Amino acid sequence: MHFSDSFRAARWIRLINLLLQAVFFLTLFVGLNYIALNHAWRFDVTASRRHSLSPETKSYLERLERDVTVIVTLTDSGESEEISQAFRDVSALLREYTYFTRGRGKGQITVRYVDVYQNRREAEALGVAQPNVVVLQSDRGRSLKTLDDLYVIKKKIAREAFKGEAVLTAGILDVASAAKKKIYFLGGHGEMSPDGVDGARGLSQLRDQLRQRNFDIGGLDLSLSRQVPDDAALLIIASPQGRFQPQEEEMLRNYLTTRAGRVILLVDPARQFGLENLLFDWGVLVYDNVIYDTDTQSISDNGELLLRHFLPHPITQVLIDNNLYLLAGPTRVVNEDISRSPDEGLSVKKLIASSPTAWGETGYRIRDSTYTPGQDLRGRLGVLVISERLKPASL
Repeated sequence: MHFSDSFRAARWIRLINLLLQAVFFLTLFVGLNYIALNHAWRFDVTASRRHSLSPETKSYLERLERDVTVIVTLTDSGESEEISQAFRDVSALLREYTYFTRGRGKGQITVRYVDVYQNRREAEALGVAQPNVVVLQSDRGRSLKTLDDLYVIKKKIAREAFKGEAVLTAGILDVASAAKKKIYFLGGHGEMSPDGVDGARGLSQLRDQLRQRNFDIGGLDLSLSRQVPDDAALLIIASPQGRFQPQEEEMLRNYLTTRAGRVILLVDPARQFGLENLLFDWGVLVYDNVIYDTDTQSISDNGELLLRHFLPHPITQVLIDNNLYLLAGPTRVVNEDISRSPDEGLSVKKLIASSPTAWGETGYRIRDSTYTPGQDLRGRLGVLVISERLKPASL
């Protein structure tokens, strides 16, 4: 082969290599962009998870059935550091909402940023005229949030902390729900009060949290009523100190069986509350004992029970996914009735249980804290049981 031929061949080989490299890098570039566009992953590496939505918010968004549009009239113009910071806080949070709901057939959240001064026509078309607000709207209605709604106000002067997630989630639920559901707290038997601020018996913080989640709250004394109100979506019986009368128990039975009602019952140890027969009908047994445990991994420094054993269920899934535990003070055993007659329409599950080393002490009144075989229950003792009617019972 002549020198000129070999030189020409080398040039062709080098040219082909360059072309192949160009094609390779172009293909790699296009492929990475396609993956980034259609299969993006995001990771929050901050210790406090400050760039992530809470598990509770995610749970609500997963069940969202209507699209929600969020209109933001905050701007990052730099004229006010307070407004600019609010814009950064809100926009960063809304990115998490849109990212979590994108690609869904329904329940998507979209965000529009509008400068009401520079884009008056667009603002008028959207029905927004006020600057520095966040408007949430769906086909059911709309809700407006101001800066004072989005921040904790310290001494009515300075905005101290951003509470945007709680406010925006409540607003989304408000505009996406057909109607507010009403929760009644039962009274008349010494129950804990939703209006009480006492640290031991008050439930005012729970009441406020429920209102933030788009629930209406009311009180109900069955001894003064002929039936459970028609708009009752849930009844909460929190720590009754006295017994329910038979007619009150019958009203609760009718509410549960004929209206597919819902009841949350929280009972203390050493209290006779008068609803044992109703619970028995639903396959639930409540024992007259107190749970003790000798395992140091299952008791806090204050002597409270550390509960870590959860059955997978929508109620407990957040605890499981986030590796959380519950603290409980004096607690009695509540279990499913395994000896009940077969009923395929009734599902009874023990959702939260003690550690295997715990026992239900029946001699708690005489301050006995030792396990007595044949008298005390032992093992994974139920602390929370759920009973659900899957289909009507056979008559």
